[in-house]
Amino acid sequence: MIDPISNANIQSMLETIRAYQTQSTGTSPSVQESGSTPVNQPTFFSSVKDALDKVNAADVKADAMSEAYERGEEVPLTDVVLSMQKSSLAFEATLQVRNKVMKAYEDIMNMPV
Repeated sequence: MIDPISNANIQSMLETIRAYQTQSTGTSPSVQESGSTPVNQPTFFSSVKDALDKVNAADVKADAMSEAYERGEEVPLTDVVLSMQKSSLAFEATLQVRNKVMKAYEDIMNMPV
């Protein structure tokens, strides 16, 4: 079923966004308090993979709910529609990010050296 939107869910999302923002600006410390070993920070590749895994999970969940509704299981139609819309929105956002990255790459490649 779909998780209800709650203050805790919103706070969790905001904390995740702040963590990514901190990582991208480089303001997070690169060493632990002892100063001897680096903190395990996710790489760009792992961050992108995690984001794509979440989009895929939303799509799989929407498909499963749709199939369950079609089989006649006790799944409310509103939950099915909402999960499909969440999946669609996640995919569209991912597509827009990809387009921006490709545009930035093209701009960099066309810069005179």
